[in-house]
Amino acid sequence: MSETADKLGAHEVAAWLRLHPKFLQQFPDLAISMVVPREEGPAASLASYQLEVLRDKNRELTRRLHDLYAIAQENERLAVQTQQLTLNLLRQDSAAATVRAMAARLSEDFNGDLVRVVLFEPVDGLDDADWLQVIARDDGVLAPFRDCLAEGEPLCGRLHPDKQALLYGPREDEVQSTALLPLEGTCLVAVGSRDPNRFYPGMGTLFLRMMGEAFATALRRFDA
Repeated sequence: MSETADKLGAHEVAAWLRLHPKFLQQFPDLAISMVVPREEGPAASLASYQLEVLRDKNRELTRRLHDLYAIAQENERLAVQTQQLTLNLLRQDSAAATVRAMAARLSEDFNGDLVRVVLFEPVDGLDDADWLQVIARDDGVLAPFRDCLAEGEPLCGRLHPDKQALLYGPREDEVQSTALLPLEGTCLVAVGSRDPNRFYPGMGTLFLRMMGEAFATALRRFDA
């Protein structure tokens, strides 16, 4: 009987305090003397417990602010590099120079260990290069890329072995993650990395789309 009454009394007190959250302001000595159980360590006074909670929240907010700041810096860096890439492509005086400029900038500025370009039509003036292939759009070997070309959306992460083999050939085992730009009617552009976490599914692809559109637009200037 006594135990039940104590439990009911505690619930009633708790309910009453919820309805009167300023009650302890009238009795600061009571607030200080109350103890709050902790999962680890000794019990703490209510004031100490509240202070600790506020400090935890402050640390979490600070961490989030630092994360947001880091993301903002990375986005700013990518925006500058994308603009520089676009301007560089538009300065080229031929389709061949445009393709070479795209491959060079991706390798130098976007941390690409292996850059690959698959053109659907030959481009005059392009010498043989290990990063370049020319494959007709209707060639069956491009079947693994049919869906991504139709969708036109960049892919990030570990590619299917069929895609990996076609893009990187004998060096396919070196690449652990890829950013793939499928440009329907023009080409495939791939940036491969030895770091499995460099490109991953779910990462933002806005700047990749912008780079792909800039490249396709720059190439179209030289269409006959």
